[in-house]
Amino acid sequence: MGRTSKDKRDIYYRKAKEEGFRARSAFKLLQLDEEFDLFSGVERVVDLCAAPGSWSQVLASKLYDDEDEDEAVAAPVPGSADGTAGLAAGGITAASGAVEKIVAVDLQEMAPIGGVRQVQGDITSLATAERIISHFGGLKADLVVCDGAPDVTGLHDIDEFVQVNGGTAARSYRRASGHEWLFV
Repeated sequence: MGRTSKDKRDIYYRKAKEEGFRARSAFKLLQLDEEFDLFSGVERVVDLCAAPGSWSQVLASKLYDDEDEDEAVAAPVPGSADGTAGLAAGGITAASGAVEKIVAVDLQEMAPIGGVRQVQGDITSLATAERIISHFGGLKADLVVCDGAPDVTGLHDIDEFVQVNGGTAARSYRRASGHEWLFV
């Protein structure tokens, strides 16, 4: 019997599906944390270019402990006019009114992830940066991660421009917020 395309997928793809991650890229972030202890002392994180959400899943599993989950309540915001995607089925806002820990940003809508505030917006937009900052109640993000890559056109000059623009947009969040962070 011949091999199907499903059989040819790499081990990380299969492992991600088995462990409930949305994409194999979750293991990149887990490996970075293992090597560099990224999450030590981190309480607030921004995940830029977050879709499909595997890095946000890792962040939620690392930043929320059992006590946080016990105190958490579902946020009643299924979506709003300002482009903030709702948290729906596992959205966590501390019952005590504590500031959220994870804000995930992407142009694409994502399925809800417990403990993650989703902002649907363009990371190159100042309005999106301001919405991100507002979710932390004026507190600084401790870590900003970005695993985004633009779609390629095959035209090198255009692709290079778009790639550089994405990195510049991620750095502009830091300038807009005045926050210090490690860019992964």
